[in-house]
Amino acid sequence: MTRRFFNQLAFAAATVNSKISGVMVGSQSYSFRDMPFDGMLAGMNAVGLTYLELWQGHWEPKGKEEEFRTHPDFDLIRALRKKADAAGIDVYAVNISMRDSWTDEQIEKAFQTALAFNVRRITSSSNINTIPRIYPFCQRYKIPVAVHNHDSMKANEFSTPEDIAKARQGREDWIKINLDIGHFTSANQDPLPFLQQHHADIMTLHLKDSLPNHGGMMPFGQGKAKVKEVLQLMKTKRYAIPAMIEYEYGKPGTDTVAEMRTCFAYVKQCLA
Repeated sequence: MTRRFFNQLAFAAATVNSKISGVMVGSQSYSFRDMPFDGMLAGMNAVGLTYLELWQGHWEPKGKEEEFRTHPDFDLIRALRKKADAAGIDVYAVNISMRDSWTDEQIEKAFQTALAFNVRRITSSSNINTIPRIYPFCQRYKIPVAVHNHDSMKANEFSTPEDIAKARQGREDWIKINLDIGHFTSANQDPLPFLQQHHADIMTLHLKDSLPNHGGMMPFGQGKAKVKEVLQLMKTKRYAIPAMIEYEYGKPGTDTVAEMRTCFAYVKQCLA
């Protein structure tokens, strides 16, 4: 990061806040998956978002993920956190998808990675069968892990409320929920009553629009994911849950920052 770029981010940090009508609005950094870490921070500033769920693809070296998970570079991680702080970005949670293939050592390193980021929340596209191995580390490090739902409908994956309940049973104190309303809708589930019933256990919410019957992700307003109703409920009930925009519908070559600006503008309209 050049001094000039650092100064630009520091200026942005002093001028931006993305809490809208009491609702924390941010981004899952997967939205900026076509950008390196510094570019992602600049993109967040350009859009005007301050809350971040940091995807592991923004710190794990490509092609060396396995090695990094076993031997994380904690100095690098602490340096990345300093960059986020300088940019005025609140790293609310880190997204580390601990799956069946992960060793217990790698799972423990994930918790240590969160601490190196000075974060005490982990979201995870995990497997149902991995949760019993993750849970003892939640207890040891006092860090909750929120499971992220998709719409694959495959065994050992989180797709339905029943999948989530199965993994959390007897572990509700540390295993929480990362509700993705786009995937929930695509799996023919209704996010609104689920949010009402489980809001106290939802760590973060992924905000995207989609079509039912695995119809795919859509631009905001073109799907059936009840985006406006979800946001209005969060506003009215004052749920302390960040709504993280996760931009997935774009094709290669699409301007990510422009699309994220459009997404954020839609969210503001919904919360007006």
